[in-house]
Amino acid sequence: MEDPRRAMLAQSQDPGMIDRAFGRLAPLRERPLPGQKPALRLKKGYRNHPIKLDRPESGEVLVQTSDYGLAGENFYASSRNPPHYAPVPGAIPLLWVRDGVARRLARVDRRLARSGLGLWLFDGWRPTAVQTYFHDRWMPAMLRDKRPDLCESEIAREVGSYWAQPTTDPDAPSPHLTGAAVDLSLCWRDTKERLWLGSLFDDVNSIAHLDYFEGSSADEIAISHEEARMNRRLLYWVMVEAGFAANPSEWWHFSYGDQMWARLSGAESAFYGATAPPSALGAREAAE
Repeated sequence: MEDPRRAMLAQSQDPGMIDRAFGRLAPLRERPLPGQKPALRLKKGYRNHPIKLDRPESGEVLVQTSDYGLAGENFYASSRNPPHYAPVPGAIPLLWVRDGVARRLARVDRRLARSGLGLWLFDGWRPTAVQTYFHDRWMPAMLRDKRPDLCESEIAREVGSYWAQPTTDPDAPSPHLTGAAVDLSLCWRDTKERLWLGSLFDDVNSIAHLDYFEGSSADEIAISHEEARMNRRLLYWVMVEAGFAANPSEWWHFSYGDQMWARLSGAESAFYGATAPPSALGAREAAE
């Protein structure tokens, strides 16, 4: 007698239904991710990768992503941002990225639009105050509460796996301070309802790893996990095919032109350094 669970799973994965829902993008949901162990090794020490600000792109200003038709909301400035449910100290409401990054994101978004999908942005350029809050306060406190078995050096190592150390060093800026890094997901274009990618945004756990759901057979994986696996694949391929590099530790984090991108893509150097939105630059110049 046929197992009804298998029959339900087979029906839910009917290729015709998937093709109708995702159009030409459906094959990307079936394309496995490359193994991420090499990327994890490469990522270590990425902030030692050289930055050369001698390319025309290096002088690009930050632009608002909404001006390029990109949907999203700054996660840290919202009060609907689990597990915080309150704006994070220092957060800003607008989403900013480098002009070249915005143009690439817009091309990805147009590609997704042909299948009724779109990008949903959580964060772009990030103030140092937000980076400091999570790196120095929130995550260490969370780990001390949930993992009392960890010593301080282990806590520091865990924090560093997910949150880049804030710094003013121009040779080693945190990725989001360059305007080259973006945190995002996928959504249905008409309703802006986000697709399921398997975890909350900013979950500091191995479930956030890009390939967390890879390698399991249909007999071993829940339908919700299968959906997350396929949607992570789709997000990965549309972004990588547009020139972005994927952070292997965070399914939502992609970048173009910063040190992590250079390290993971094999580029000789990064070409975006630290920057700030026009209003912040103006305030800094006035203070000087």
